[in-house]
Amino acid sequence: MKTLLLGMLSAFMGFIEEGDEVIVFEPFFDQYLSNIEMPGGKVVYVPLHPPPNGAIETSSASEWKVDMKELERAVTPRTRMIVLNTPHNPIGKVFSRNELLAIGDLCVKHNIIILSDEVYDRLYYVPFTRVAMLSPEIARLTLTVGSAGKNFYATGWRVGWLIGPEHLITYVAAAHTRICYSSVSPLQEAAAIGFEKADEMGFWDESKKDMLAKMKRFNEVWDELGLPYSEPEGGYFVLVNLKKVRMPAGYDFPPHVAGRPRDFKLSWFLIKEVGVAAIPPTGQSTDEAVPFYSEFYTVENAHIAENYLRFAVCKNDDVLETAKERLRGLRKFIVDS
Repeated sequence: MKTLLLGMLSAFMGFIEEGDEVIVFEPFFDQYLSNIEMPGGKVVYVPLHPPPNGAIETSSASEWKVDMKELERAVTPRTRMIVLNTPHNPIGKVFSRNELLAIGDLCVKHNIIILSDEVYDRLYYVPFTRVAMLSPEIARLTLTVGSAGKNFYATGWRVGWLIGPEHLITYVAAAHTRICYSSVSPLQEAAAIGFEKADEMGFWDESKKDMLAKMKRFNEVWDELGLPYSEPEGGYFVLVNLKKVRMPAGYDFPPHVAGRPRDFKLSWFLIKEVGVAAIPPTGQSTDEAVPFYSEFYTVENAHIAENYLRFAVCKNDDVLETAKERLRGLRKFIVDS
């Protein structure tokens, strides 16, 4: 495949027809939605529920849970596919073996294809399980997405792939030939050599060690400030709960921000007041005159993440230290009640 996004689009185009339903967990990678809708698919959303004490104490990203009864209720005769993402962006959750087995068995029961987005599959800090490895029955229904760009920190290379059984890959390949007519062959060769060399050079272990150290370095500031976060199990993003941050009453937000919910305002506030940028998970507009855009949530479930912001730690250590020093400027806006 030329890119992981093209691979996912090929999977949707290969299997989704007008009116077919695809289950997506919230929060979601935003590219899923347009790719599902292009061939006429309908997105059905099932939220991952945050830890009940997420606003007052730091907890593992594993505490964001799937309600299996809620998931099964979302399945209908039109359900064609479920999209998984592990390690998860933006939560940093690595789905446990038991969680994946429950989801996989549900898909076997209803003959639902699993599109498993595993682009951070080399960057995990807890045991990682591939859903396709759980059983032959689950493997028969699973397409796994990979990315050399994410694996080697070279996203500009745009090299990705899909792995799956022949009876599924055949349809993906057929769709792919109608979408992409060229790819960057030298970069594909470079990625292949990279995989050959990575194990012998200990690249994967060093990569995990390096990124986990950055994660711990950056998250020190939240511990200092008493702001809870979801401790990531994989990837390089961290969700921080900023419910304790009180923006001044009457703060002068521009019109295109004033109609947005709290997380979007928080993001703007951090940029203006302390000089650190973060991604607001919802970003929805409450003003009909102001167009809205959401990174990770629908309007119905946006309340789940209204106090969270996503930060990326894939930066040089000096940049992380500068960010920490600036974020200490939030202290004057923090209240405990």
